[in-house]
Amino acid sequence: METFRNKAKFDFGGIFIFELANNHQGKIDHGLNIVREMSNLAREFGIRGAMKFQFRDLSRIIHPNFEQFSNSNYIPRFLNTKLGEEDFTNLINESRHQGLLTITTPFDEESVGQIEKMGIEVIKIGSPSNQDWPLLERVAEANKPVICSTGGLPIPDIDKIVSFFNKRAVDFALMHCVSLYPTPNGKLYLNQIETLKNRYPNITIGFSTHEDPGNLNAIRIAYAKGARFFEKHVGIKTDEIKLNAYSATPEQIRAWLSAYKEAVESIGDNGTREISEKERQDLKTFVRGVWASREIKAGESIGKDDVFFAMPFQEGQLVSGNFHPGLVANRSYSMSEAIDEEIKPAGKSKKEIVYHSIHAVKGMLNEAKVPLGHDFQVELSHHYGIERFHEVGSTIITCFNKEYAKKVIVALPGQWNPEHYHKKKDETFQILNGTLEAEINGRRKILEPGDSLWIPRGVLHAFGSEHGAVFEEISTTDYNGDSFYTDRSIAAMNREDRKTKLLNWGQHQMDAFDEGGEVKVS
Repeated sequence: METFRNKAKFDFGGIFIFELANNHQGKIDHGLNIVREMSNLAREFGIRGAMKFQFRDLSRIIHPNFEQFSNSNYIPRFLNTKLGEEDFTNLINESRHQGLLTITTPFDEESVGQIEKMGIEVIKIGSPSNQDWPLLERVAEANKPVICSTGGLPIPDIDKIVSFFNKRAVDFALMHCVSLYPTPNGKLYLNQIETLKNRYPNITIGFSTHEDPGNLNAIRIAYAKGARFFEKHVGIKTDEIKLNAYSATPEQIRAWLSAYKEAVESIGDNGTREISEKERQDLKTFVRGVWASREIKAGESIGKDDVFFAMPFQEGQLVSGNFHPGLVANRSYSMSEAIDEEIKPAGKSKKEIVYHSIHAVKGMLNEAKVPLGHDFQVELSHHYGIERFHEVGSTIITCFNKEYAKKVIVALPGQWNPEHYHKKKDETFQILNGTLEAEINGRRKILEPGDSLWIPRGVLHAFGSEHGAVFEEISTTDYNGDSFYTDRSIAAMNREDRKTKLLNWGQHQMDAFDEGGEVKVS
């Protein structure tokens, strides 16, 4: 559970829902065996297991004369596998005893009352009920976490579901589902998971599976697409009891969970991979080193014709990618001798800092899906000099500046923009991506996507982001010299020492940056 604004929110992530449905066959002992088998698997794989039941008041939801006008294959099965309240109580108590969450799908309003009475933790809306508004109203009143399957729904109807639960402050998740039993590969539509994740970024997306239990690729792909909880029909075969084509045995569930674990391990947690030392060392086997092509004296400037690049790379040698003309020999070298790594400057040039910063900013804009046209100005604001830009400053993209102005500002991970105020400008921040920490008159605020912050003229403010943020600044006319910093040393600097303006992302400016001046960067 996580706490947000004093309201406990249910964590749907990582739950594996074992759907009992009618696979208990109306036999309580058989149902209990299924519960115990699933709990054993949950413990074996260290997952959050949940047992799901179906509640239906058959006396209310089945017309008394249904046999006269219905060809339903399910109603006879509902009647033949009916369990009483005491039986369900035993199944639920055993599930809890075995450490499983309990989830129930109600088919009618009375069953929601039964869920409340029995203290079921989560309500599941099955696909046949995802447009049953009288039932959904009753579910919303129950004030429990809700999982809603999206089987049979086009996007506009899913929008209605999301709006419905949001308006009623229901803590809910969506579950991609194709209501074909079993679902063939060509009808799984696993791309829909990614569509739902992008369309509803603050909602956890799951996958309700009805494919052949032998299909282990579906869960791998579903996890890769963004599904973070899963549901599968489960059962146990006996001499008398057979399973349908989409229900899985304990052995098939074990293979299914193993496939999930493999997918998680292969994909990784946060999308940013860690480069291991072994990988670095293995790559050095194929890296070219820098070798002297003639005798070079100490203090000589080394040009491209003075060296050649070849394998094998030697420990402590300069790699080809770090060579550039103009390096000064740290000692004398004989022909074909490896050039020392230490010949490379300890600092970075302004060009290198600007170059890498531009790439980082463009990447963040792409991740935030913030498109820019061609008519804008870019400014790197480095209040204590370009050498400290990675820790103090921000990137300011001016879209237009008239009686009103708009900027897109990028705070790189770990950057902080120092405290200042404006005498003329009145501005509002609108967060587009990431989390921004703002300090207003000494008080800190945390801003997330969608949040806005008005900063009247004269109000002291500073901002930054631990992991990076992109936001819009909408303001009155922006004037040069209208930023007044509480740290007077910033105002004392020459403007060109704390501002780098770029034309077309500096595409034709790079060669104009001074390559000779090194910038020491920790």
